[in-house]
Amino acid sequence: MGNRLTLRAADGHQLGAYRADAAGIPRGRVVVIQEIFGVNHHIRAVCDRLAQAGYTALAPQIFDRLVRDFESGYSEPEIAKAREYIPKLDWAKVMLDIQAAVDQLKREGPVAIIGFCMGGTVAYLAAARLGGLTAAVCYYGGMIAKYADEKPRSPTQMHFGALDTHIPMSDVAIIRAKRPECDIQVYAGAGHGFHCDERASYEPASAKIAWDRSLAFLARAFAAARPSAPPPRPVRMAIAKPKKKTKKKAKSKAKKKAARKSGKKSKKKSRKRR
Repeated sequence: MGNRLTLRAADGHQLGAYRADAAGIPRGRVVVIQEIFGVNHHIRAVCDRLAQAGYTALAPQIFDRLVRDFESGYSEPEIAKAREYIPKLDWAKVMLDIQAAVDQLKREGPVAIIGFCMGGTVAYLAAARLGGLTAAVCYYGGMIAKYADEKPRSPTQMHFGALDTHIPMSDVAIIRAKRPECDIQVYAGAGHGFHCDERASYEPASAKIAWDRSLAFLARAFAAARPSAPPPRPVRMAIAKPKKKTKKKAKSKAKKKAARKSGKKSKKKSRKRR
């Protein structure tokens, strides 16, 4: 459904990306941030789902600074390999790559961001550190509690699983306390990665509720970002004012009347003489 393209960050680094376009006029534009498994089949499917919902979606390959075009599945050896890249990430440069994706879509209109797992934390940091985002949606971001003192500049929604062994509910409590303005949702029957239908931790009921909430949140944010139409200008009725007679016009009319009277008198006199 989508296509591949290349983005250029502010420091000159070039990175790959996957883009899926909505049919017709998009309802908005969304940057999609990967898990540690790269812009793989699941992340591309998320972009495609957003496009089906009416949003243009763009997923930057933020591991390209470490390894080009990295993609991974979810077996234990693959998970272990993907985790090796986490401590090697330069978060400042990650923000440059995210900004490149935001700038690419911003040419077309307002932009939001959504991220999963590691991408959930990245989406939160982008909302706090990058300006101009319409909204942020964060799925089970494991390090959000660490950065919770940083206030998002845009409306932010978060989704956590109550059974997540990577993110304890004590972390969610910290986030709630520090960021009461954020919309924080917890799903009783869900664990880590519950939204990904390619993982053993997939929990379909929670995934559907979370996705529906995410789409509703994005719709509200984009609706609020649209400029309201200016009020119609009041129609002013032109009222015709009576014309004032000027002194010159009045004098000329008096002269004409006098001339007509004198003409009539001269005619009468000439008749009498005859």
